[in-house]
Amino acid sequence: MLYVGGVSFFILLAVFPGLVIMVGLYGLMSDPSEAAQQAEVLARLMPSGARLMFEAELARIAHAPLRVLSTQSGIALVIGGYASHRGFKALLAGLSFIHDDETPRGFLGFNLLALGVLIAAIGLMSFLSGVFFYLRLISAAFDFTPLAGVPWLFSEWTWVSLGLTLALSLIYRFAMSSQPVAWRASLLGGAAASLLCLVMSWASAIYVDQVAELGATYGSVAAVVVFLIWLSWTVNAVFFGGALATEVELALEA
Repeated sequence: MLYVGGVSFFILLAVFPGLVIMVGLYGLMSDPSEAAQQAEVLARLMPSGARLMFEAELARIAHAPLRVLSTQSGIALVIGGYASHRGFKALLAGLSFIHDDETPRGFLGFNLLALGVLIAAIGLMSFLSGVFFYLRLISAAFDFTPLAGVPWLFSEWTWVSLGLTLALSLIYRFAMSSQPVAWRASLLGGAAASLLCLVMSWASAIYVDQVAELGATYGSVAAVVVFLIWLSWTVNAVFFGGALATEVELALEA
């Protein structure tokens, strides 16, 4: 739970600076409001309480003047970069603890690894989200729907599942241990963690919407609490995938 709390905290610290950076960069090339609309599609994966907070922040950023947004992006780059790096360090430390690595990396190697994983994750997320949004854009602009009978292709759930499975499999394979984990174990762990992350999103939405009256208890900060609950459940799913990959690897070696 110590690692889960650390990862969740730094993700919460990094996510809103990340939004400022994304909208600021998008605003240099196009309308910032379009970036906000695209990000709101992915926000459907969150419970309603957290989604409202996320969408309200997107609306505020999208309507900010470009000059102010550029200044905010510079500050957000520092804060978001620091928080993201610390978050990945906590994630990798937790996975290394789960895997019980006998030869852990040194201080410099571990920090460089976390930085490399962060850069790779940003690149993969940018690539997959770009492909997803351009597919939808081309489909809407040119009424080009040769795969209209395959609605899952245009679903954000499909692309998030694909991205999570690929990203987590690579992390389990190359970053969980100083020695590469077997591909079969990594892929099984990545697929299980991805599926469990989506289940956790669904379950946390039911929990905060129908089971727990968080608004009556936490008042104006209820949305932050909902967001942290969703984050912690999702991070637990990622660590479960690492544990599964470790157990599968041990079984394969036996």
